[in-house]
Amino acid sequence: MTGDHQTLGLLLFGAFIAVTLGITTWVSRKRHGSAEEFYVGGRLFSPMENGFAIAGDYMSAASFLGISGLIALFGYDGLLYSVGFLVAWLVVLFLVAELVRNCGRFTLADVVAARMAERPVRIAAGTSSVTVSVLYLVAQMVGAGSLVALLLGETGEAAQAWTVIGVGALMVIYVSMGGMRATTWIQIVKAVLLLGGTVALTVLVLVRFHGDVDRLLHTAAERSGHGAAFLAPGLRYGGDWTARLDFMSLGLALVLGTAGLPHILSRFYTVPTARSARRSVVWSIGLIGGFYLMTIVLGFGAAAIVGPDAVRASNAAGNTAVPLLALDLGGGAGSTGGTVLFALVAAIAFATILAVVAGITLASSASVAHDLYASLRRKRAEPRGEVAVARVAAVGIGAVAIGLGLLARDLNVAFLVGLAFAVAASANLPVLLYSLFWRGFTTRGAVWAVYGGLVPALGLVLLSPVVSGGPASLFPHLDFQLFPLDNPGLVSIPSGFLAGWLGTVTSAEAADEAKHAETEVRSLTGAGAA
Repeated sequence: MTGDHQTLGLLLFGAFIAVTLGITTWVSRKRHGSAEEFYVGGRLFSPMENGFAIAGDYMSAASFLGISGLIALFGYDGLLYSVGFLVAWLVVLFLVAELVRNCGRFTLADVVAARMAERPVRIAAGTSSVTVSVLYLVAQMVGAGSLVALLLGETGEAAQAWTVIGVGALMVIYVSMGGMRATTWIQIVKAVLLLGGTVALTVLVLVRFHGDVDRLLHTAAERSGHGAAFLAPGLRYGGDWTARLDFMSLGLALVLGTAGLPHILSRFYTVPTARSARRSVVWSIGLIGGFYLMTIVLGFGAAAIVGPDAVRASNAAGNTAVPLLALDLGGGAGSTGGTVLFALVAAIAFATILAVVAGITLASSASVAHDLYASLRRKRAEPRGEVAVARVAAVGIGAVAIGLGLLARDLNVAFLVGLAFAVAASANLPVLLYSLFWRGFTTRGAVWAVYGGLVPALGLVLLSPVVSGGPASLFPHLDFQLFPLDNPGLVSIPSGFLAGWLGTVTSAEAADEAKHAETEVRSLTGAGAA
């Protein structure tokens, strides 16, 4: 890219970072250091504010960069991500939003521990939450590396590495200084920027084709080199039965995974009541639904205007399709309009990544402090001590995410998020649904449900083509692939539910019906909720 791109893009990056650090500093001066303030912002956000923040948390680099890139490269098959991410919110709305708000306090483990033995359940749920969060963070790190490497002119691995390290450092600052209140306002600012940028690009794409969507699709198909197959199922997930099963596995993970994501569940605790939590989800569905419809236009627009070959040449996984589309829509390389639009889109994408990693890091550090640390101590930690541990945990989680982000820098960010969704659906969703709806559920069942989904999900990923056995694997020169599917959800999600049932029916412990009745009343009415 030209020097103008670099200068303007870096100035916009710097402006957003300055604004968000200003928000964080302002909030850090006002906070009182309590656990409730740090973890959930004092539960003072309105449904609209929280709805925008949820949308900001959910519309990640995977959505803005990854999905559009997959549609640009694979056409119809890339749509699965948009549909899956959006439909997943119906599960959240109807099954978990209000109930989680009423039963929990700060984390997923609070919901399960309400009627189980706290120590083993908190350790299991905390371990799972941190694992899911780290996998999700890796996707954001990869997106950041791809984006800034493009902005700086493909300067190689060093640029990506320093970008990943910089993003990791910023997220630690946001979380450790500002907690949930700063993170929420950063999410709101980012959601407004992202929606505004996406609307502008969508309008420009439609104007380019004079509002003729049919012409847009046919042009994309012609430039793809695949013809009509580009607009039909099967280009990526068709052919043999392995690819079809992978398609089913991914769809299952995307639809069920959202309800098990720790950073999404934690957002329900930032509003004062369960009714507010439900209204927050309604707000977020409207915002997210509009956004995912626009990613479809951007994906096919990138295929029609930029061309899949140019997208692949810039980034093999397609992560840079939208910035390249913006450059072309603005007038092309070297033009003032192209430079400005490219830099704006790159800055918005970078803002997206920073905001999302802050939310995920906060959720995972809360799990470390509130669930793991508090459970492993003999005596219950003081709230201020727990918050201090959460701040230290943010540093450790950031370091792990940086290391894995450097390792996975050549994978598509939407694909990486699909793996995180699979682990969340396998380990967190079974124990959450059993705890809320099964009267006979026991502590052993809860622990088995978590590990019965978590261990198979991680094990199958390690033995899949994602890690070894192919040119696009993390370790292309090694081959210990035993599991043929890229996404483990088809096997690991039923495994989690089965393990939870098996642990319960083989448990010598009788279910505490009184605690279940208390939890049921609390979840449905909000009586006694924090």
